[in-house]
Amino acid sequence: MNQTIFPEAFEGAVPVPIAASGSVQAELVAASAIDAALLWAWQELDRQTAGTNVFFESKVLPAALAHCDPDGRAQLFLLWQGIPRLSQLIGLMPLSLEPLYGNRPVPNWQNWLHPNAFLGNPLIEHGHERAFWEALLAYCDAHAGRGLFFHLDCFALDDPASRTLFNLCKEQRRRCDVVRRHERAFLQSPLGAGAYYEQAVRSKKRKELRRQTRRLEDMGALTFDRSEGGEGLERWIDEFLALEAAGWKGQEESALGSQADTRGLFCEMLGALAEAGRLELLALRFEGAPIAMLVNLRSGEGVFSFKTTFDEAFARFSPGVLLQIENYALLDRPDVAWADSCAAPDHPMIDSLWTERRAIGRVSIAIGGKARRLAFDALRKAEDWMAARHGDTA
Repeated sequence: MNQTIFPEAFEGAVPVPIAASGSVQAELVAASAIDAALLWAWQELDRQTAGTNVFFESKVLPAALAHCDPDGRAQLFLLWQGIPRLSQLIGLMPLSLEPLYGNRPVPNWQNWLHPNAFLGNPLIEHGHERAFWEALLAYCDAHAGRGLFFHLDCFALDDPASRTLFNLCKEQRRRCDVVRRHERAFLQSPLGAGAYYEQAVRSKKRKELRRQTRRLEDMGALTFDRSEGGEGLERWIDEFLALEAAGWKGQEESALGSQADTRGLFCEMLGALAEAGRLELLALRFEGAPIAMLVNLRSGEGVFSFKTTFDEAFARFSPGVLLQIENYALLDRPDVAWADSCAAPDHPMIDSLWTERRAIGRVSIAIGGKARRLAFDALRKAEDWMAARHGDTA
């Protein structure tokens, strides 16, 4: 049978039939069209795809759209098992037509992300990966508009959905290039917390950390607390935002509390995840005041280590590292299989503590007709030439 795309967000658009197994339907809807029926289906998709991408789940993405996309550029690409709203939702990704590619005026379709979303992979129910990418690429082909190509940012390169995408593009002879690739710290091991710490951190460094802990304890009361945000969440959030604002991020106005949109999103998403029992808050305190804090977001058997901050006045005691040692307790939990650091590549602190790595990349994909694809080829040749000139590799 055929799957049919209904591009409702574009007036005058016609359905695009795509040969596929089964009968599915897709639609592109604005954030303002998120209603109770969609949220119910979305929550079920969250359960089916738990661990895939917490940033696109129903507890997080609607709040992100409300706070970080005031102009309504982003829309939701939805794949349904049958009639939209009346059948099972089997795939979801936020999309936007962006006017810039980096700092160049090259319009392109992208997976929509806000600055504090650290993964861009779609939610796709297992077994429907091919149908999702077929539908999405067919939509981009038929309705590319001003977009020269389709770009995926902050894209995990090692999961079933990404491998399906790469294989599909190869079958379709559709150019699909990983234009940038890096690895970030990841935690996944059969070892328990203590054994992992010993194999990951050199003996000399462990000795130094014990010395720093003793020095802090000699100076005053050093305590550690862990909670799920059930009580005192508002106070904890205020402490975190104040601590972050007191450091270099506050000086550069990049702290979460520096802007109303990021502050609002932080408060709303932590509240929603706490209510769902999927939030973990860690704090290292000296004389009752926080000197390091960490936010973990739970999704299925996975943990996204979302945000951390520390008191720079205590930097010589490595409070952020001491808190991460407490975070090794994730390895002793039977309900946790892995943790993603959400960190920048080559992060000097977490890279020395978590020894596994997750491959993350930016992927550019050809869409549309022959002329558009030739223009995309020319862009990619120019990118490759510039990368070679500056010694960069994907």
